[in-house]
Amino acid sequence: MSTGKVIIFSAPSGSGKTTIVKHLLETNSNLAFSVSATTRKPRPGEVNGKDYYFLTNTDFLQRVQNNEFAEHEEVYPGTYYGTLRSEVERIWAIGKVVVFDVDVVGGLNLKRIWGSSALAVFVKPPSIEVLQNRLKARATETEQDLEKRVHKAISELKYEPKFDVVLINDRLEETFEKAHQLLQDFLTTAPL
Repeated sequence: MSTGKVIIFSAPSGSGKTTIVKHLLETNSNLAFSVSATTRKPRPGEVNGKDYYFLTNTDFLQRVQNNEFAEHEEVYPGTYYGTLRSEVERIWAIGKVVVFDVDVVGGLNLKRIWGSSALAVFVKPPSIEVLQNRLKARATETEQDLEKRVHKAISELKYEPKFDVVLINDRLEETFEKAHQLLQDFLTTAPL
């Protein structure tokens, strides 16, 4: 793979990383979103190729065998997520910085791959209670799925120290400002 800069936003589900990433993409033309592949079903309003590449388990696992992923993981039993190498190359070919919105383990895997060319940001909710309320407000999960996500989020919070920067998402406008500053600082420094 060629080398360009990448910015990785990871967080427990419901922490607000997708909202932050969308804001940065809307306000900075040097960035481009890396669309992840997944085997989960699309949520209402999600578009294949824009939000995710929605793949069958068979297709996903065939691409794993073909070494088409920079990283991949079974995030929930039978539900896979991954970063296609072709997606990163596509973004670098148009001269943009790759922005990832991935789960915590995927974020650490990407950081390991790109090292100092990557900024790994851990987006943290102000509390587990706030996270639970955000997930409930989405109204996209059953009570059982919600419970699974909260349990997973609690375990993912332990990964926080492994990231370059922690961004606490308490007040959204302040979080946006901090995210812009992190981005500016990272993009104006050369890789080590």
